[in-house]
Amino acid sequence: MENLPFGVLAALAGLMAGIVLGLAARLGDFCTLGALESALYGDDQRRLRLWGIVLAVAIFGTYLGGVLGFINIADSFYHQIAWNPLASIFGGLLFGYGMAMAGNCGFGALVRFGGGDLRSLVVVVVMGVFAFVALSGPLAPLRIALFAQADATGPQGIAASVQALTGFAPVVTAAVIAMGFLIWALAHKGLRGSPRQLAWGVAAGLAVVWSFAATSWLARESFGAVQVEGLSFTAPLGRTLIWLMTSTAGGISFSVGTVCGVLVGALAGSLWRGMFRWEACEDPRELGRQVSGAAMMGVGGVVALGCSVGQGVSAFATLAWSGPVTLAAIAVGAMFGLRQLIGGFQPD
Repeated sequence: MENLPFGVLAALAGLMAGIVLGLAARLGDFCTLGALESALYGDDQRRLRLWGIVLAVAIFGTYLGGVLGFINIADSFYHQIAWNPLASIFGGLLFGYGMAMAGNCGFGALVRFGGGDLRSLVVVVVMGVFAFVALSGPLAPLRIALFAQADATGPQGIAASVQALTGFAPVVTAAVIAMGFLIWALAHKGLRGSPRQLAWGVAAGLAVVWSFAATSWLARESFGAVQVEGLSFTAPLGRTLIWLMTSTAGGISFSVGTVCGVLVGALAGSLWRGMFRWEACEDPRELGRQVSGAAMMGVGGVVALGCSVGQGVSAFATLAWSGPVTLAAIAVGAMFGLRQLIGGFQPD
């Protein structure tokens, strides 16, 4: 192991985290859009409250890891780049609306593809391509002009703001917020009565903590060649496509490992539950809606610097301001899109 390149070690760390997250989706029903749909239209809040478990574990675990010296929160790009509220709001709304149109976020599409859904492969590819269209392609100059990114000039985020006002240590703020999410989640009788979902919620949160801890260690050992990062599925989809096409030139990374890991975990979970089956799109209008939704998610995710998992869980775990704001914007965009779909709106 000690002779492996740092990029390969990072990919292996990402692979392990991705496998756990893919299993959590298939065996624990962890899903962004599914949680919103069940709560709004299925009269079932279990999947939504499961987010409370995931966030509680991810937030407290990340800050505990910071106190113990395993995680360098300040070196994650969520804290290295100055927060742009407009980017979080606009990007989140666009991503959420696209998620509703596509029927899944990038992570959810990977999970469904791992279960045999070929429609989701189209979503994954289109989203990955449009992420790089906005990141470094033709839309990049416009994105930079409208949503400029600047380096942070000092500590930022929820914990830093609370510390400046009250003097409380960041881990105390993290513990209070995590406890709030835990109480909210366990207040739901249905979730309390589902040990399977609770266990996989904890596992998903720990996967985020592992991601930050593993990349923090690799960043120290590689003298910054590996970046401190959490789980995310917007630009990583594009990076994985590039690696698949040009692997002999390098490009293996943590994000590539996470994408592959989610596919492996989702496949294993689908086979375990007997849910694997090949599916394809039979309606051209449905395919068009999914392609346009995937394109919006790719662009929106890059503008917001992350997706429902990248910002909604990973950035939230570091208590970056962008995490809760982007997650709220994604939820609003998705609810608007779902309302249009359920009301009979079908774009040609």
